[in-house]
Amino acid sequence: MSAVHTDTPHDDVPHFSGRDYAVGFAASAVLTAVPFALVMGGGLHDKLLTGLVIAGFAVAQIVVHMVCFLHMNTRSQGGWNFLALAFTAVLVLIVLSGSMWVMYHLNENMMPQGAMPPGLSDQP
Repeated sequence: MSAVHTDTPHDDVPHFSGRDYAVGFAASAVLTAVPFALVMGGGLHDKLLTGLVIAGFAVAQIVVHMVCFLHMNTRSQGGWNFLALAFTAVLVLIVLSGSMWVMYHLNENMMPQGAMPPGLSDQP
């Protein structure tokens, strides 16, 4: 009545080694240092381009953290982790774009500080 133990991974999740964590750490350090150097050194003179490059590095760093440290892939737990991640990303996109849309329209439709409608001035 001995139980047979096999070395198959549970839930098809691969086991990571210390080398994988070291690669993830090195990639995270590089993905942090490069945008910092761009901003501090003034490598890109266009503010919009600098912001887009930093956002690209941020997205790459999020992917590195999810793959190297959180071990997320499409196979773990039958794909439910990846589905939850996609749902979260869609919700964040909706909230951010909706907030930007509302703030833009509030800014466009607000009355300027010095303008008063006729008939509402302080002087009789």
